[in-house]
Amino acid sequence: MSDARSLLDYLVAAHLGEDRAAWLVGSLDLHPALVEPARPGRHPTRAVVSQALGILLLDDLLGRVRSGADYARDRVAAGHRLHLDHGAVRTVSGVATGELPQGQESLTRALAALGYAHRYTYDLARLKMTGRSWCHLDLPADVPQYFISELHADRFSEPFQAVATSVLATSKDPITPEAHRSLVRLANTDDHTLHYDEAEALLPVLVACFSRQHDLPTLADYEALLAESDEMAWISTEGTAFNHATDRVDDVVAVAEAERTAGRPIKDKVEVSGSGRIIQTAHRAAPVVHRFRTGDNGRTVDRTVPGSFFELITRKPLPDGSGVDLAFDAANAQEIFTMTSGGGGS
Repeated sequence: MSDARSLLDYLVAAHLGEDRAAWLVGSLDLHPALVEPARPGRHPTRAVVSQALGILLLDDLLGRVRSGADYARDRVAAGHRLHLDHGAVRTVSGVATGELPQGQESLTRALAALGYAHRYTYDLARLKMTGRSWCHLDLPADVPQYFISELHADRFSEPFQAVATSVLATSKDPITPEAHRSLVRLANTDDHTLHYDEAEALLPVLVACFSRQHDLPTLADYEALLAESDEMAWISTEGTAFNHATDRVDDVVAVAEAERTAGRPIKDKVEVSGSGRIIQTAHRAAPVVHRFRTGDNGRTVDRTVPGSFFELITRKPLPDGSGVDLAFDAANAQEIFTMTSGGGGS
């Protein structure tokens, strides 16, 4: 590793192949510290590992959300670079969750070791949820944030709680003992680095944390959850996969209009935060077909349900001149969550 390629290039290529990695890394607006040329004796920092994880998760989402993939392709072809602002993930608290810790801890136990810290908390009361943003300590405006929401299952009916518990009981913990040891080392070494081979081996385990860890529910269980919570129904089929990934752009209104002209499924309204500094909109969720068990002699039925989506955000500078506003907005978030509402058609 002595050419002009960075450790980030190598890490992404090890999992996605040379061509896909070159396109993704080359398409992103990245801080120079993340793409310093690899040199003998240089090890991936926690910021580099975090950025590599963000790229792998972005690639996963673009593979599931056609409109997002088309947007990214056209945007880059037009000479722009993507800025992965954040990924949003949904978790469940208030009921047992199999082998996993409840709520955000299933993810934050890894994110904290990668250099992330809790920044803001958001009351999503209308959805019986709480949202929290996790921001990287080293490069907060450059390494992608995570918006992790917890659905409080214990605030719903007792039958709902019973079904949620049954569905989540099959959850498996993707973090292996070896991965746990790597995370501990990354968190506790003075320079917060890992040897390259260790970082490469850790990344697929981290990616696996952002997926469905439990078995697909039966159709009856899915419909019971959907009757009380679109969000829990979504979690039951998609788990902790990226609910959405977000490109930070200079003018979300103009970009949204361009998306509308391109015929992509952009929502009609642009959301503006109370501060006026956070402006968001999103594509509508991509449909996904799951084969549900009916519980009737092994029969199954295919049903189309909402999957993930792609989001756009503009962040304006803070009044004190310290940089862009990295906050979120509870009202915006709850509106954006409607992109995955509804159970879809049969």
